[in-house]
Amino acid sequence: MNVLLLYPRFPSTFWSMQHALRFVRKRSAMPPLGLITVAAMLPADWTLRLIDLNIRKLTEADLAWADVAMISAMSVQKPSARELIARCRARQVPIIAGGPMFSAEPEEFEDVDHLVLNEAEVTLPEFLEDFTRGRARHLYTSPSFADIQKTPVPRWDLLELKHYFTMEIQYSRGCPYNCDFCQVTSLFGRRPRTKTAGQVVAELDSLRRLGWRSGVFFVDDNLVGNRKLVGTELLPALAAWQSRQKPPHNTFNTQATINIADDPKLLKLLSEAGFDMVFVGIETPDNQGLIECGKVQNRRRDMVADVKTIQRAGIQVQGGFIVGFDSDDETIFNRQVEFIQSSGIATAMVGMLQALPGTRLSDRMKRAGRLVEPSSSGNNVDGTTNILPLMGMTQLHEGYRRVLESIYSPRSYYRRVRTFLREYRLPKLHGGISFNGFYAFCRAALVLGVLGRERVDYWYTLAWTLLRRPRLFSHAVTLAISGHHLRRVCESSLQTPPAAS
Repeated sequence: MNVLLLYPRFPSTFWSMQHALRFVRKRSAMPPLGLITVAAMLPADWTLRLIDLNIRKLTEADLAWADVAMISAMSVQKPSARELIARCRARQVPIIAGGPMFSAEPEEFEDVDHLVLNEAEVTLPEFLEDFTRGRARHLYTSPSFADIQKTPVPRWDLLELKHYFTMEIQYSRGCPYNCDFCQVTSLFGRRPRTKTAGQVVAELDSLRRLGWRSGVFFVDDNLVGNRKLVGTELLPALAAWQSRQKPPHNTFNTQATINIADDPKLLKLLSEAGFDMVFVGIETPDNQGLIECGKVQNRRRDMVADVKTIQRAGIQVQGGFIVGFDSDDETIFNRQVEFIQSSGIATAMVGMLQALPGTRLSDRMKRAGRLVEPSSSGNNVDGTTNILPLMGMTQLHEGYRRVLESIYSPRSYYRRVRTFLREYRLPKLHGGISFNGFYAFCRAALVLGVLGRERVDYWYTLAWTLLRRPRLFSHAVTLAISGHHLRRVCESSLQTPPAAS
């Protein structure tokens, strides 16, 4: 059995980092972790070929070789996924599909031969048994959650590693919180399920054996969902693993809740284990908005102080923000800008509230007759929403435009970078200067420092860093390059006209 594992293209989005990747000579930010994990569950006598369309093109020769195609995708990849499905059908290659997008909206993909949904550890074995016997059904689904301590090591060997900026590992699934706009609990439940520390170390060892020495993103939606287990087992095991490695060490980043700022011991353990960046869902500085969306862990806090606490522990904070809650009024836009600027969160993802399929928000908006479309674009910063906002679509869109124009203007962005660099304390484990890093600096000096409209702010920030925080110079260059990408994406989103209300 010749199997094509297909991963659709990402459009230019906030997290695609497409405009930054050329500075470090990479083609994609991250690999398709779901596909290479599923690959490790397939029969050993099947021949596998992975085509990540973010790395290279799918050829007619690939399709002629294949007996079957397996596709996984997220919602933002839907246009490319539909193109892949059409090409496979035109060549009469049977299609097996799974992953977040297909699990959330299976009714949109009746043209797919077999939908293997939810968690593959549960639904894939039954499908494979039926498929090998020639009696496979169209739909395989299950309400059960997988025991991920039985999940195999992903097939990293199928990847063209040199083309990726970072690798991915998953430690846990599920989140104890239940924010009403979030799909995590509907897909993976509220009880965090974890791998063993030994499994994680084995995955890291397998990556090191293949020569990977760069960053690793722990894709958990909330790494500290089971804080006790993370603090007593995972992080000590990662710190011990790091101590056994020769430089350069792998650095880690992940996603977590803002309340990690309450636990100095946990922050210290995260830093010692090699975590130097965390994405935090802050959403809004407005307490009524937090109540409305069920973000209980963010309420009644000085979140600017919390961010600075995390930064001083040697962990950069990236933040997610939302406008368009029912409780929002005209003041929310300036308040979001003030929070982002004062916190020093350089990478600030601001989006309009969207109701994702399967969420409590989607059900609530549907009952109220305010759901414009059953699905969202999956693009956090494309300037669209599938909800009719109480403040009016035009007012929301104009306010959103002002937020993006403000925080990603060169002057505001570089001021925010300097605010972060003042607070940040370089961790013990940090990446050194590589050839790619030197290449990135040289390219940035030309593209941003000579040709870019931000050149005055760029050189001022680099000079300021050399004088005030010279050990953070590479961080300043990295943030300048990231800012170039984020500014390009946000400028594009500002071209999107508001939908009719």
